[in-house]
Amino acid sequence: ENELGVQAPVGFWDPAGLSADGSVENFKRRRQTEIKHGRIAMLATMGYITPEITGKFPGYLSPSAKLAFSDIPNGLAAISKVPSGGWAQILGYMAYCEISQDQSAGTPAAGGDFGWKVLTAADPEEKTKKLAAEIANGRLAMMAIIGMFFQDGLTGSAWGDWANYTDSPLRAFENELGVQAPVGFWDPAGLSAD
Repeated sequence: ENELGVQAPVGFWDPAGLSADGSVENFKRRRQTEIKHGRIAMLATMGYITPEITGKFPGYLSPSAKLAFSDIPNGLAAISKVPSGGWAQILGYMAYCEISQDQSAGTPAAGGDFGWKVLTAADPEEKTKKLAAEIANGRLAMMAIIGMFFQDGLTGSAWGDWANYTDSPLRAFENELGVQAPVGFWDPAGLSAD
């Protein structure tokens, strides 16, 4: 109950019972993984949103292939457009981040502290507050990026034009009396599913 990340209104949340064995070592490894995945998800979420808001870099992603940054679509469609050399650079950087600092159990890096005090703090109380906020934001970002992937996968658009999702089971009722904006066809109990 006193661990970093235990926050109102949920408190300590472990619906799968992963910490039921009481192993402190397993808990710390899972927390380290949660922080790492949260950071990746925050970067991924910003990477999904930023090109839509600010535009893309000028110039070429791959000058030899005459592939401009503006030629790369947003969202999941970008995966097949980035050349293999670009993927090699991305994977190389990921590997560097993993092996460039000792993240073994008991080190500050294992707890998410890489010594960069711009984002954390020298004051222990302030540092705890900021790391708790980071865990909460990381959890939100993990949900957000999965939602963005799901929406992109269903609609074929990074920003989910639901008009493109023609396989929706709700389309059968969208012209019925009572279907109104902004909700559209609303059947949360699934009574019309049969």
